[in-house]
Amino acid sequence: MLKWVGELIAWRQLMEMNKILGLSPVIPVVKFSNLEHCSPLGEALLSSGIRIIEVTLRSDIALQAINKLSLEFPELTVGAGTILSAKNALDAVENGARFVVSPGMNSDLEKNLAGIGVPFLPGTSSVTEMMKLLEKGVTYLKFFPAASSGGIEFLKAIHPVLPGLKFCPTGGIDKNNVMDWLALPNVICVGGSLIAPDKLVQDENWEEIRKRASWVSGLKLAS
Repeated sequence: MLKWVGELIAWRQLMEMNKILGLSPVIPVVKFSNLEHCSPLGEALLSSGIRIIEVTLRSDIALQAINKLSLEFPELTVGAGTILSAKNALDAVENGARFVVSPGMNSDLEKNLAGIGVPFLPGTSSVTEMMKLLEKGVTYLKFFPAASSGGIEFLKAIHPVLPGLKFCPTGGIDKNNVMDWLALPNVICVGGSLIAPDKLVQDENWEEIRKRASWVSGLKLAS
């Protein structure tokens, strides 16, 4: 009975992850250093058709930013990135994160995978890591660092061998190559700073962020 319940929870989380990753062709990954940037950034994204954001935990105010965005913009799906431990994940969820993303896997995350309570996107960069996660029923993966781990050609080669996997490549993806990534049959979306890079956020250039977000909203996956 307990095994059946666990499998049902895992299945529901996979279905929810599919919905989350399908919200935008590009998931903006943002590092906050000022909580006052949360409101204008959230408004800029939503007004331009982007309904998802990943807040990296690489800043001291990341959890506060997740909490503020989640409360102020319930229609924005807020996730937490740079998850390095189960505690990181649980802290993020307590502050309103609706999905969590790790750069890789470790024994702590693996052991507590089912208990995090929200969809979890683990990072991988090798066939061995991918096969281990697939064995556990994980079919949605972050490919990181994408450009320096074999890039587009690597994912092309992986698809016939592991056709059941879908990826969110992150790292080294920009306006010049994003369509090449999205054209891959095993890519559901990409992540990164294409929409809201650090400099634009620090400069409070919300208009440029709106323009980038609007452009991304018009992109289509080549399924």
